[in-house]
Amino acid sequence: MKHTLRTFLMATAVLAATNAAHAQFPSIPGGGGQRPAAIPGTSSDDTPRGNAKLTGTVVDSTTSKPVEFASIALIDTKTNKPVDGTVADEKGRFTLTKLPQGDFQLLISFVGYRNKTVSSVKLNRKGDVDLGTVKLGADVRTLKEVEVVGQASLVEEKVDRLVYNAEKDITAKGGDATDVMRKVPLLSVDLDGNVSLRGSSNVRVLINNKPSTIVASSVADALKQIPADMIKSVEVITSPSAKYDAEGSAGIINIITKKTTLQGFTLNLDSGVGNRGTNLGLNGNLRTGKMGFSLSGFGRANYNVIGKFANTQQTFGSRGTTTTEQTADTRNHGIFGQYTLGWDYDISKNSSITASLRYGARNNYQNQDNFLTRTTSPTAYFPTVSNRNVLTKDLSGTVDANVDYTRTYAKPQQELSISAQYSRNNRNNDFTADILSSADFSTIVSRQQNLNNSYNQESTIQADYQTPIGKNQMIEFGGKGIYRQVESAFSYNYSVGTGGLVTDPTRSPNTLNYDQSIGAGYVSYTITTKNKYTIKAGTRLEHTTINANYSQNQPGEQGGQAGQDLGIPNYNNLVPSLNISKALKGGKTVKIAYNRRLQRPGIQFLNPNVNTSNPTNITQGNPLLSPELTDNFELSSSAYIKSVYLNVALFARQTNNSITNVRDTVTTSVGQVTNPALSQVIRTTYLNIGKESAYGANVFGNATLFSKWQIGGGFDVYYAYLTNNSSTFIYNATNSGWVVTGRFFTNLTIKNGWGVQGFGFIRGKQVQLQGTQGGFAFYSLGVKKDLKNKRGSFGIAGENFFSHPFTVRSESASPIFTQNSLTSLYNAGVRVNFSYKFGKLSFDQPQRQKKSVNNDDVKGGEGGGDNGGQQQPATPAAGGGRRPR
Repeated sequence: MKHTLRTFLMATAVLAATNAAHAQFPSIPGGGGQRPAAIPGTSSDDTPRGNAKLTGTVVDSTTSKPVEFASIALIDTKTNKPVDGTVADEKGRFTLTKLPQGDFQLLISFVGYRNKTVSSVKLNRKGDVDLGTVKLGADVRTLKEVEVVGQASLVEEKVDRLVYNAEKDITAKGGDATDVMRKVPLLSVDLDGNVSLRGSSNVRVLINNKPSTIVASSVADALKQIPADMIKSVEVITSPSAKYDAEGSAGIINIITKKTTLQGFTLNLDSGVGNRGTNLGLNGNLRTGKMGFSLSGFGRANYNVIGKFANTQQTFGSRGTTTTEQTADTRNHGIFGQYTLGWDYDISKNSSITASLRYGARNNYQNQDNFLTRTTSPTAYFPTVSNRNVLTKDLSGTVDANVDYTRTYAKPQQELSISAQYSRNNRNNDFTADILSSADFSTIVSRQQNLNNSYNQESTIQADYQTPIGKNQMIEFGGKGIYRQVESAFSYNYSVGTGGLVTDPTRSPNTLNYDQSIGAGYVSYTITTKNKYTIKAGTRLEHTTINANYSQNQPGEQGGQAGQDLGIPNYNNLVPSLNISKALKGGKTVKIAYNRRLQRPGIQFLNPNVNTSNPTNITQGNPLLSPELTDNFELSSSAYIKSVYLNVALFARQTNNSITNVRDTVTTSVGQVTNPALSQVIRTTYLNIGKESAYGANVFGNATLFSKWQIGGGFDVYYAYLTNNSSTFIYNATNSGWVVTGRFFTNLTIKNGWGVQGFGFIRGKQVQLQGTQGGFAFYSLGVKKDLKNKRGSFGIAGENFFSHPFTVRSESASPIFTQNSLTSLYNAGVRVNFSYKFGKLSFDQPQRQKKSVNNDDVKGGEGGGDNGGQQQPATPAAGGGRRPR
């Protein structure tokens, strides 16, 4: 390995010296300066060789420590050509042998040091020359420039996206991707971990440009499986081109994780412990020659996540008003893990293949203790009081397998890629409720259970090709096929006392089978004009075929009845996009964009399973949902004003056929299984009846002061208007209002490897069709110390340390019900982190960008009956499920 490194650096030194020599010495007319310099040892090298030997040692001029791997080049002063070159070893020593006689100059260079030229090196054919110790002085100016650039690149503006570089986030150390997402401009994250972009939760989340069925199942779940300190950057694509799948009404979020591009072996250890969670991560990389391997594992345990909620609701029926009051204590704990094996191989100079296998697991448990319900009905003389303890289990495992082939051509930017992917998520989302005696609230008199087993499987093949046309144009086109299989099987069981569970005869086992096939093709064209306009236009056509059926099995029946075809029609969607940007003087950029997006419903919205963990607030999906269509308009500008980066954007969004959560009331049985009482309860489901509009602005700024202190922040404000076209008065509703979100970030680099970082985020009330969701805030403060040579680090971070508890108020209303809820979060936390790097890296040739499958067409992350892995108390109105938009 060391021999390979030295060989590579030697060649680099000779090539670098060639350029340096031409820059420092005038070319001789008609001489070697007019033709490429020959590399010694090749057939074109006509320089006579000899037996002279040259040695020396390179050290730092300040510390006198050896400069490892400094580049050494011997320059012939007559021809201005490099005669030979080498690289210093770990002790700074170098040796050149079999040298010709003559007068030479020695050029010594290394990153972070000023170039050193040793003049008048005279060699005899049989003589040895020892230069002794050669001192290199630090290039202070270069180091300062590098530092400023690193601080200023927190946010980058590209032609179709905004990039947030998360590598310097020390407060998220030991956290997960949710903690990072809260700091990204344009994004907001609610208490359950669900992400929204400019107020819309209809976003597509990719990981290293790859989709995953765990993301399709729940965005919040997926984010909790990604360690924050493994995230390199987050790309926010507000106006995706035709190359991307049409899904994601508001845009696409691409999480880029850290990758190694270095030769050698490394093993990173990351650990942390706190009062609410513990994490341990190992990340190993091995690269030798043309082949590379990576193996990583990450585990996190959450505990001591406690809270409370209170809920008051009224339902209006023909016989009068029913009032329900609820309180409960909540506890959450869980274990999350993700394990990845990666492999890549450079087949040739122009082709490469990559493959990866990833497994993710989550086991989340939520307890609702002393779930007390008091119901006052106009038909009863006395209130009905019930108490229960509820345990919700959300267990899942995901497998992702990818194979990607990329071929480049002699023409720059000409490229062909073929990708295939298989992904499957298996999930068990169950709850068990122990019904307690109304006499003492401690004896279990009956037990209720809902079992919901589901899987989501995808198989994908795609091909993409791009080629430049002339010097200022690019054309891209490709095709893609996706085949999905989704199944959700659920049943209801009960028991009397603590006896064995039996199937509820009033609720037969049920199964939803939902198969979806998508064929897509696209073409995109980009041109850059002489006056610095860049225009990117394209269109994408997608054809969707759905075969869905719903079957009901009678208790004890083998195989069940034949599935009932739901009769969902096929459909086509044409999705255009247009991006225009203009580069102005002073580094300013102006962009205008339009695109159409569609949002297919994910399994959370389709699942007909009735979640009754809170029997007065039940949730149920709708398998008959069709996709929603959104038109997006954006005008933005960005500029660097000295050390300040500023980005301002105006946007408008119009969504038709919106998948909207609606609430109504139904009559169902509550209380004990052996003596149930009928009551009006609130049901949350999903319909394509909505139209949503949003008009707003985003402002974000970032400044670097004194090369050490970085501050940033901004705000998002938009006016939301929601309405529907339902002729049923209980669903018909209109709501509007302003929504404001703000964030602040500061980072201070101190001497001797110390650093301090603070963060704050706040979001006001969220406007919903039938009410509002309460606002909330997060803040954190952390300190970090890098160990010697940055081999490792340790730090401490605290979050929400003044909140005991933090409260969130939400309310909903319609002609048939009202509801008010108060959620209390005891989420103040502190954690200590430690990380260390084993192994030694060396320089490697730049790696080609790898291609991969991107399935961007399913609306997920929120849905009926899905807790989303929340670590806070469930909202009673959603029955422990999705927080309504």
